[in-house]
Amino acid sequence: MRPDLERLGRFDEHRVRQRLRDSFSSDHTSVIVADGAFAGCVTVRPAEDGLWLEHFYLAPGIQSRGLGSAVLRALLRQTDADGMLVRLNVLQGSAAQRLYERHGFALEAQDPIDVFMVRRPGAGAFST
Repeated sequence: MRPDLERLGRFDEHRVRQRLRDSFSSDHTSVIVADGAFAGCVTVRPAEDGLWLEHFYLAPGIQSRGLGSAVLRALLRQTDADGMLVRLNVLQGSAAQRLYERHGFALEAQDPIDVFMVRRPGAGAFST
């Protein structure tokens, strides 16, 4: 995420860490393990009208290998089964936006920094 924040002129190490501390919820966060080692994490927390997907991080060395898609597919199968709407935000210009679009997320709103996306239950295919 740091390269995207730097590209936007928004990287501030203290602010990034504080944002995580302020919004971290151990009750709603899952650790991602690949080949027996820590690979990342993801949070899916309840919201007023559905769920928020946030803090979806994968270690740089394992990105672009399909793990993010596999994790997202598993999460979305569950949210679809529960009939839950899912929201997230991603930084403007982030490659992650394409991942989310492939999985049925659509633009809801945007500002100069963030793109806010929403996915209705059953949207998008699980072929990727």
